[in-house]
Amino acid sequence: MPSPLNRTLRLDTNDWNAPIASLNDLRLNPAVSNIYCGDVLEALDQLPEHSFDLILADPPYNYGVDFGNDSDHRDDEDYQEWVTLWLNKLGRISKQTASLYICTGWQHSGFFQEQLQRAGWTVMNRITWKRDKGRGAKANWKQNMEDIWFAVQSPKSYTFNLESVKVHKKVIAPYKENGLPKDWTVDTDGKPYRMTHPSNIWTDLTVPFWSMRENTPHPTQKPESLAERLILASSNDGDRILDLFSGSGTFSVVAKRLKREFVGFEMNPEYVRYALKRLSLVDNPSQ
Repeated sequence: MPSPLNRTLRLDTNDWNAPIASLNDLRLNPAVSNIYCGDVLEALDQLPEHSFDLILADPPYNYGVDFGNDSDHRDDEDYQEWVTLWLNKLGRISKQTASLYICTGWQHSGFFQEQLQRAGWTVMNRITWKRDKGRGAKANWKQNMEDIWFAVQSPKSYTFNLESVKVHKKVIAPYKENGLPKDWTVDTDGKPYRMTHPSNIWTDLTVPFWSMRENTPHPTQKPESLAERLILASSNDGDRILDLFSGSGTFSVVAKRLKREFVGFEMNPEYVRYALKRLSLVDNPSQ
């Protein structure tokens, strides 16, 4: 039996028996917010043109992780060919004002930058976030980071809600002008701080683990706090979000909580079931 402190999400009999949506369901009504079980390459061809405000992609990194299929066990040439295929399909379904974030490990990060540019996207930034989880290496530096590429269809017209993602920062030298705080205030403990612009290096995220309610058995689950930051910055209430390679549904779950529409795709039906259960908990958090 798991420890009483272990809050990892588990599926019950009802979850296992519940129906999950297929790509046939997507063809019938592509406007419904849902996570569909199917291959991304096939799914992207079913979507209407210019229908998404924000695309979030967390593809397999080709590290050899067991996702219940062979999606993470390709040679480099096959992997890069596969990435190019789905990436080149994103322009058709994106609005002209759309933004795109792609998660990747360092081994293929440069390739993603190159392919984004070739596919007609304007690369705006590379976010590097600290993923402090996993074992150390005996003859190498411990892998402790991942990249997220931020790109837009048009650098002249895209959403970036700066005020929604400003960072609470301690003020080391609280300068005053005419006896009044200059660009800072105090918190409830009387300590000076300011809300400042977010950087592209994120060290304040926690990878989900066993005592966290959002944790699932998915081996490479992203933190909800990461998803929230991206969605708040690059979309607005009611916007439509595409969640590619949904896994256990983190991006879709946060999109729903933040009142966005969403469509997600995941090949493994078990992970789809975890995603659907998490989505149900958005409306019933006490369950």
